[in-house]
Amino acid sequence: MKPNLSLPFIASGALVLLLGSCTKDLNRQPIVQTTSKVVYSTPAGVKNALAKLYAGLTLSGQDVAAFPDINTSDVGSNVFLRNFWETEELPTDEAVIGWNDHDLQNYHSMDWTPNGYFDQLMYDRIFFETAACNEFLRETQTLGSGFSASDKTNVTEYRAEARFLRAFAYWTAIDLFGSVPFTTEKDPVGDFFPVQISRTNLFNFVDSELLSIQTLLPAPGQNEYGRADQGADWALLARLYLNATVYTGTDHSSDCITYCNKIISSGAYQLATNYSQLFETDNEATHEIIFPLRANGVTSQSYGNTTFLVHAEIGGNMDPTQFGIAAGGGWGGIRTTSAFVNLFPDPSGNTDHRAMFFTNGQTEQIKTIGNFGDGYAITKWKNISSTGKPGLDPTHEFVDTDFPLFRLGEIYLDYAEAVLRGGTGGDMATALQYVNALRERAYGGPAGDITAGQLNLGFILDERGRELYWEGVRRTDLVRFNEFTTGTYLWPYKGGVAGGTAVDAHLNLYPISATDMLVNPNLKQNQGYN
Repeated sequence: MKPNLSLPFIASGALVLLLGSCTKDLNRQPIVQTTSKVVYSTPAGVKNALAKLYAGLTLSGQDVAAFPDINTSDVGSNVFLRNFWETEELPTDEAVIGWNDHDLQNYHSMDWTPNGYFDQLMYDRIFFETAACNEFLRETQTLGSGFSASDKTNVTEYRAEARFLRAFAYWTAIDLFGSVPFTTEKDPVGDFFPVQISRTNLFNFVDSELLSIQTLLPAPGQNEYGRADQGADWALLARLYLNATVYTGTDHSSDCITYCNKIISSGAYQLATNYSQLFETDNEATHEIIFPLRANGVTSQSYGNTTFLVHAEIGGNMDPTQFGIAAGGGWGGIRTTSAFVNLFPDPSGNTDHRAMFFTNGQTEQIKTIGNFGDGYAITKWKNISSTGKPGLDPTHEFVDTDFPLFRLGEIYLDYAEAVLRGGTGGDMATALQYVNALRERAYGGPAGDITAGQLNLGFILDERGRELYWEGVRRTDLVRFNEFTTGTYLWPYKGGVAGGTAVDAHLNLYPISATDMLVNPNLKQNQGYN
């Protein structure tokens, strides 16, 4: 059983701060109006405020259906993880969704605009998170007389965690939007227009932050599960460096290898024996996850965490109870494309066990995106444990499965790609060893092993699809390989055409929110969206 994650809230000024922790004694749900002065006056209050920063990535606000951080027509649709997943997966070969909510279908057709509804949800979520982190850092610069020496040591660590979470939020801004408004805790509180920072300078800021907090965070695997440690810091650095050529025009493959090596040599992580357990309720027991976004079907109910992924993947002839949710609980939304299915030797899963497709009553080809029966369904995410036990929520509505934001399998593939891109500090033999370790897990033995001659960048992109699909990295990967907007790789409904078509390169970035452009005269729109 994973630690009880309690997520009640209090309001503080313009931000919403969390009153709760990962301990069972705080499993309560009051909603109280208070002030920052009160919240930050005690060690417990500071830790509670830190918890809100983590909750900002998986919850909509104070309650599952009310008191949201950001007002929207559908509270459950505005959650950082859900919005991030949609921006990363729906424009790619890995996922289509049948719903017609607002402009959700624009992801498939790749014709989003600065006025886009879902584009703005993601944009707003990023900057709510950075603002919350800034507030936490501002309020904890000085501490009152009620803090002992050990309390102050703890707060120093909390501040490093807040800086990590802010760095992650800003990384998503670099990746999705490029040049964005930028603030830190040093900026004034109140009405002012944030300056726009260049993509390169924001890369440099995130890089500097992650490097400077390394020694302030606990060693890999030594923090409470679900909180940032050095392993999480290094994993984000590895992802940042792997994509550095896209972000800055400068290759950082050697730096990527450096931080992959740190993670692997730490000994804190190991590959899960069973791939499917990584996406079940007891996935923390695998020791492969470096940094999760936590979920608990009782104490942190949300329609925007993995509850969304489990329910939305179920429809047609699928039995919801086999996924740990109530009969009739499938939302009939997400499927995949034939291009993605074709990355596997066969869709049955008998050869490569990562091929988790449901085909009964489903057609491989998509004629109508709105019809759940068009396109194979995916069975990857479940609200059951590796022993078949359903999640904690007695109604079987909300899910307990943590989202593995970073895991060792990705680090193995990062290392291999960085070596292939010419990075130093690694070698091809080790890269091959790591790739084959993943494939031996997938095939149940050495039948899927590849040779050194087969290990190339094209293979790595396909293998990342097979290993990491529906984990929120596909768009980033396709951009890095120059296959997101070009015609070198087509998938159904790319560019709004059934057979797929190339689109303009400006779509490698999303547009800055039209609302923010209207109110902030310091902002310049991304090229191609004017």
